[in-house]
Amino acid sequence: MEKAVTFLALLVFTFSVVESAPILPLPHPHSSFNPVNSSQNNKAACSYTVTIKTSCSSTKYTRDQISLAFGDAYGNQVYAPRLDDPRSRTFERCSTDTFEIRGPCTYQICHLYLYRSGYDGWKPETVKVYGYNIKAVTFYYDVFIPNGIWYGFDLCHGYYGGSASSAA
Repeated sequence: MEKAVTFLALLVFTFSVVESAPILPLPHPHSSFNPVNSSQNNKAACSYTVTIKTSCSSTKYTRDQISLAFGDAYGNQVYAPRLDDPRSRTFERCSTDTFEIRGPCTYQICHLYLYRSGYDGWKPETVKVYGYNIKAVTFYYDVFIPNGIWYGFDLCHGYYGGSASSAA
């Protein structure tokens, strides 16, 4: 009897652990996404730190043009065109690059898109955004970014299943 109770307890524990693991969907294209240039926005400027880790299975380096846009559920958006700089070895395989970006102040970041234009290809692993008065949020890519389309996450509306994580 004791073995049966122990087995049932172990079985219940196993299923509760498996069911609580978040599902991490892949990023998706957003064909109608149109970033707002933050220099055209008259709202108060805030500073953000963006850390992008390039996958070890990416191309050795990229000469592609890489842009970034992120924002909150209220339409506040930060746009950073042309983060790339091949001369400074930005976005090399297995590297982490950090950018200081200024833009309009936001509430909690819940969408982030990357744009790549070029022929080399590029595979980011993660993109992490820190900012004043918001929790740090990490978006998990680990896929090659398609050419010529905004590609990423919109977690602002509804349940998103944990494809990004926030840290206090």
